[in-house]
Amino acid sequence: MARNDVKGKVILLAGGGKNLGGLLSRNFAAQGAKLVIHYNSESTKADAEQTLADVQAAGAEAILVQSDLTQVDNITKLFDAAIAKFGGIDIAINTVGKVLKKPFVDTTEAEYDSMSDINAKVAYFFIQEAGKKLNDNGKICTIVTSLLAAYTGLYSTYEGLKAPVEHFTRAASKEFGGRGISVTAVAPGPMDTPFFYGQESDDAVAYHKSAAALGGLTDIKDIAPLVQFLVSDGWWITGQTIFANGGYTTR
Repeated sequence: MARNDVKGKVILLAGGGKNLGGLLSRNFAAQGAKLVIHYNSESTKADAEQTLADVQAAGAEAILVQSDLTQVDNITKLFDAAIAKFGGIDIAINTVGKVLKKPFVDTTEAEYDSMSDINAKVAYFFIQEAGKKLNDNGKICTIVTSLLAAYTGLYSTYEGLKAPVEHFTRAASKEFGGRGISVTAVAPGPMDTPFFYGQESDDAVAYHKSAAALGGLTDIKDIAPLVQFLVSDGWWITGQTIFANGGYTTR
């Protein structure tokens, strides 16, 4: 099997039940991968079950795992479930995130802690567990945000607590490189999914649609192929955060 071929490879997708994660699950299934699809809670169970049904209908071997990954033990259990089912893991992708749009002076400690747990803590320990348990020549990819290159208010906890993932990515790529493991992050612009609209007014939505040089919001169909590339043919790219946003932000 070629190093860059995902056919027969075991892919673990945190947040793999819907939106970008769901599309990645379906695309990898069509390419012959074996899938471990994680979802967070009862509120996303129906979407995750539909994704599982779709990938199985496409002929993929797959399992569904529900857990709250802000509890580090659950990250360990997620990876262990994948190994118990398939014997190993080749690719680990983390799409988990939470956005909060709120003035700096109004943000509560509880909101900060939640944003930190979901956007930074989960990412750190997901990469850590992948570093422990991925097969040699494995791939790790984390979804962050193009707001990392923005000069803006109101997203202090979102952009601020996704920012550490760039550093986690660099450090892990250096430490895991000896085993042939590449580590990357992808920073989409605001994506046209329910994840985006819950925080935004109509005026803000209109602004975000106009801000990208290529026009419009980021389509998950434009992000999934990039992630797929980075964990296959693009494995030589490592330690990098790739901004994919139609010219929404750049640096």
